Amino acid sequence: MAQNFTDISGAADRLDQATASDAYDTDVFIVGTGPTGATAALALATLGVRTMMISQWSWLANTPRAHITNQRTMEVLRDLGLENEAKQHAVPWDQMGDTLFTTSLAGPEIARLRTWGTGDERSGDYLLSSPCTMLDIPQTLMEPLLVRNAAERGAKVAFSTRYLGHEQDDSGVTVQLQDRTTGHEYSLRARYLIGADGAKSQIAQELGLELVGHTARAGTAYVRFRADLSQYVAHRPSILHWIMNPAANFGEIGMGLLRCVRPWNEWIAGWGFDKDAGEPDLSLDAVTQQIRTLVGDPDLKVEVDGVSTWYVNQQHALTMSSGRVFCGGDATHRHPPSSGLGSNTCMQDAFNLAWKLAYAVKGYAGEGLLATYDEERVPVGAQIVARANQSRLDYAPLRECFDTLAEDGTHTVDAGLERLRAASPEGAALRAEVGKALELKNYEFNAHGVELNQRYSSAAVIPEPEAGEEVFLRDPQLYVQPTTRPGAKLPHTWLVNTGGHRVSTLDVSGRGKFTLFTGLSGQAWKTAAERLDLPYLRTVVIGEPGFEDPYANWGRVAEIEEAGALLVRPDGYVAWRQKSAEWETDTAQERLRAALKTVLALP
Repeated sequence: MAQNFTDISGAADRLDQATASDAYDTDVFIVGTGPTGATAALALATLGVRTMMISQWSWLANTPRAHITNQRTMEVLRDLGLENEAKQHAVPWDQMGDTLFTTSLAGPEIARLRTWGTGDERSGDYLLSSPCTMLDIPQTLMEPLLVRNAAERGAKVAFSTRYLGHEQDDSGVTVQLQDRTTGHEYSLRARYLIGADGAKSQIAQELGLELVGHTARAGTAYVRFRADLSQYVAHRPSILHWIMNPAANFGEIGMGLLRCVRPWNEWIAGWGFDKDAGEPDLSLDAVTQQIRTLVGDPDLKVEVDGVSTWYVNQQHALTMSSGRVFCGGDATHRHPPSSGLGSNTCMQDAFNLAWKLAYAVKGYAGEGLLATYDEERVPVGAQIVARANQSRLDYAPLRECFDTLAEDGTHTVDAGLERLRAASPEGAALRAEVGKALELKNYEFNAHGVELNQRYSSAAVIPEPEAGEEVFLRDPQLYVQPTTRPGAKLPHTWLVNTGGHRVSTLDVSGRGKFTLFTGLSGQAWKTAAERLDLPYLRTVVIGEPGFEDPYANWGRVAEIEEAGALLVRPDGYVAWRQKSAEWETDTAQERLRAALKTVLALP
């Protein structure tokens, strides 16, 4: 029977023969070494795809920038074999989330919120949904981790190399480059080009990608500094502290920020400014005084490392590719850091794209598979841009609860505290409003569903029309709803391997391959997969050695009969399922073959 399926399995052999004699310098060329580019290079190199990546600079990230690393991104790192190494560089989950809203670090508190799922009422949800916890990893540590491992796995990396432009045709892309150290200009030939060149992406401009929204809505000053603040925060650890103080009541949020970069000595202080009035005073004296005010210590020893300003953008691309050129990350979605979605979305863009490019390069898939990158990631970009910007606006109710206007017309912390602590009907009502405003901030800081409920609808997912539209039983922004519906991420649950160790369903899938899940009764599916004999398909029979289910969890999350089947893509998303039992091998073989051909856009 296997000879009937050479249209699937034989393509790779044909392409391998062609690759040996073609004129490409590389299969995939990547511009940019940030989270998007570096993750793409790492994933492609891991999958054995010839990859080159450049940066116009001679360094990687030189400021902490992005830092929140959510569970889905940690799953990506786990799939790529880097979860444990990432943990070595991270602020651990239990140190991330006793977030303060306070008059200063040393002063009276207004409220606290357990964030990033660390609270007693939410931590179970997070542990139930993934084998990975959230971590805090500054971009200065994440980028070297990604780039070094990409290079070790075969990706070629060049610094001080400027991208000048490209031309694409039906068979590839010619990229023009310049060595910045010598001025020498040259060109390289690649099958595909990835533009991971940031918020001012030249490649996105060249492709004419349409972005909707606006830029520079509000301004923020950031000051990187060093100071030992352990006496103020070690007993209530968090990576973010919001300072409700007249000295920081500027800009859109109207609060100051103290962000921990490395506990508890390396920090960022942030506050808004009126962008229409020009740049704020960022002299050493001015920023030192502001830091001391936010901390509440007038004698604090401060070592300022750098100052900068940035502006709030709200833009996303309506398309992320054109022909053989693909953009991702900040090139296609631009937004403030609120909700901690930035680098996570960048890395997840790359993970989605990388396996599709690898399958196209290896001949496992038709070119139509690459079109699903836009179909799947454009809606995600739109979602996270809207969420990040709304999260900034959602500070207003809490800020309004702390009215610092004194009788003499000045603004003081004492005036705000007096109102908030008044033993009166007005004080009681105000404190109730604080509770409501704090609850609203869960949509930024405990938005588990925003991070893990992403659903894909594309030609790489075979829908179930009879299933109807998914109904969420709880707020889909706050709570994860695990499901095996096509287009959803494979639910995590614990299995037990032959050594008796727990392994996640995510651990026995992914790693560059499609995975066919079935149960002990699903021998027809197992035999069907063996007949197809595809290098990119594995079978997991729940209940067989290596995939034992002693907790009886799989039956609760699988949503298929034991002799049904679940086809999971290399990125961990469900491509297709047959919920009903199948006992005939020939039928199972035909259905599996048809599903793979559809998902991989094969003729």
